[in-house]
This record gives sequence, C-alpha cells and structure tokens, in this order.
Amino acid sequence: MENTTVSFVVPCYKLAHLLPKCINSILSQSYANFEVLVMDDCSPDNTAEVARSFDDPRVIYIRNDPNLGPLRNYNKGITLSRGKYVWLISADDYLRRPYVLQRYVELMEKHPNVGYTFCPGISVRNGEETELLNYSTYGNRDRIANGHVFLKRLLYGNLVLAPSAMARRECYEKISFFPLDVRWADVPIDMVWGGDWYLWCAFALFFDVGYFAEPMVCYREHDLSMTNTVTQEKIENCAAADIAVPWMIREKANDSGLRNVSRDCLRAVAYEYTRQCVSKRYEWLNRLSKWSVTIDQFEASLCRSTESEKERNWIRARVLAGIADRLYWQGDRASVRKFLRAGLQKDPWMVKAYGKLLFLLFGKSGDYVRRILCSLRRY
Repeated sequence: MENTTVSFVVPCYKLAHLLPKCINSILSQSYANFEVLVMDDCSPDNTAEVARSFDDPRVIYIRNDPNLGPLRNYNKGITLSRGKYVWLISADDYLRRPYVLQRYVELMEKHPNVGYTFCPGISVRNGEETELLNYSTYGNRDRIANGHVFLKRLLYGNLVLAPSAMARRECYEKISFFPLDVRWADVPIDMVWGGDWYLWCAFALFFDVGYFAEPMVCYREHDLSMTNTVTQEKIENCAAADIAVPWMIREKANDSGLRNVSRDCLRAVAYEYTRQCVSKRYEWLNRLSKWSVTIDQFEASLCRSTESEKERNWIRARVLAGIADRLYWQGDRASVRKFLRAGLQKDPWMVKAYGKLLFLLFGKSGDYVRRILCSLRRY
C-alpha cells in the first residue's frame, strides 16, 4: 500500500488461537489506511494458516526461521513496516473500540510534537473483560502531556500499556529501537522486560505524549503471555531491568544536556534501589514473586553504575532514608534512627530526614502528626 499511514506490527508465537480476535479488531477500524504485519516467530502452531485466512491485502504474513526471540522480532517488524506511525500489538491483545485508530491518527496529525499516544487498557481473563488496569491510567481526561513532565512520572514505573501505544516511525529510527544485548553494572539483561518502558521514556525525552482517558484496548492476562513467562521464570532479570532503565535514560539525558531530567533519573534510581532493598513485589495472575537485594549488593551495583562519589552518596542517602521509612511503619524505631542518621552522614542537606528524626523525638504525638501529613500528601 502506497503512503501507508499506520503499520500494525503483530508479533505471534504459539498464539494462533487468539490471532483472529486481534486482526479482526484492527480490520474493523473506521480508519482504513493501514497495514498489518503478522510476525510469526517460527511458531510451532498453525499461525501461518490463520494469518493467510484473511482475505484482505492489508494483512501481510511474515515468518522467521529460525526463531528470533521477542525483541528482535519486534525490531524486524518495525523495520519492515511502511507506515508513518507504528502500532505494536501482540496477537493475544486486541482493540476494544472501532474508532480508536481514527482518534489516534487525528491527534498525531494535528500535533507533530507528539511522539506517541496511548490509552488505558481493560484486563481480559478467560475470554471475559474484567476490570480497568489502573496502573495504565494517566488521569480521567484526554490530554497532551509535556514529554519531560510525563517522563518524571514514567520513570517510577511503566504506565504505558504496550498494546495501547502508537508511535511515530521517526521515534524508532532517530531515537531507539528495542535495545538488544544490554549490559548494566556488569550484568547482562534481557530487555524483554522493560524494553518498551525504556522506549516510552526515551521518546518522551524528545517528544510530547498524547493520552486518551477512555480504555480502548484489551489486554489478555493468561499463562502464555510474555509477562507471565518473564515474571515467573526470570524474576532476577526483571529486577535488573528495573534498575537499568532509569540509568540508561539518564545517559541519554546527559548526552542531550538535559540536566533537570538527569536529576529526575537519579531520584528514580534511588527509589528503585530502595524498593529492592526492602523486597519488591512482582504480581501476575494472582501469583506473587518477591525480589530483594542486600545493602552489599546495592552498593556493588551502585559503584558499577556511576564513577561519581558525589552521585553515589546522594543515592545512598535516599536509599537509607527510604529503608528507614519502611521500618518506621513496621514500628522499628531504633533502626529508623540508625538508617536516617546514616543517610544524613552521606548527605547532610537531606532536610526531610531531620524532620523525621524530630517526629521520633515526640513519640506518639509525632507519629500522629506524621500520619496526617502523609495522608494530606496523597490528596
């Protein structure tokens, strides 16, 4: 198709039974100028038969042999696509509204400063829509967010549901494809977990972000999904990627002279180290995995990630204070004092830590005031 506006890249591996729902949801869109690239990653099922059953020239079947793995398959599909915009949606997910593509294209055409657009998703289990995925929401109104403002939120956890996002081709070609062969802090990392998060962060460094509040995409939660495979079998890889992404984005920010964004990245790094030091939870399909690191492991990762002792101490101070916060709510007041004081030794300008020590001196009265302040901060 000449001058194709949108390319849907549909990676498929052992998902032939779900592929028709995905493709039909695309073919039913009111906006018609698109192509659909079914990227069969050497699947042992009947993906080829299903993909070729669609009597529509916009559906293009491509089979890898041998298997490339998820990220290389994604990158190959993006490279082969011809659209001005690229929408990567797995074969197990589908579009929930026939007008979603029309809305996306109109926004992107009207606002060339927007690098990608997304919306919340609805969970699908056992073939039934269940609930709004709250982590995929960014407020209750449509908006165009300043890229750096959005990035400040995005650095603390991915809220862009992968099958709900459509990006400009130039974002991939000029900024980054899915990162391959990544090593961070001397640890090899498979970015199948965190790869899309990295891209949304990287794109937001240079573009604004469009958001529609209506949930117009369905996201299947099932045993064969990529998320289930990764979180159940490679939890240590997930944790390593969660540390690596804000560090990697910081490198890009530094290369572009974005000092304020660089500092935001350091805050996100400290936050993630803290979560892992106090045992981070990974939940999927009602199954829970936990990952934690020791102070020594945190220290080793930190020292391999930055050569600046000033930056190390800045992060150390906030991680120690973060651990103190967790211990505070557990009632371990003696340890709270120890960690807060240790944090202040690393950074004596950490003003909030002095306030928290002061609350401890006032006993139950201090606890009461601190609880009120915390509750007010949530609203």
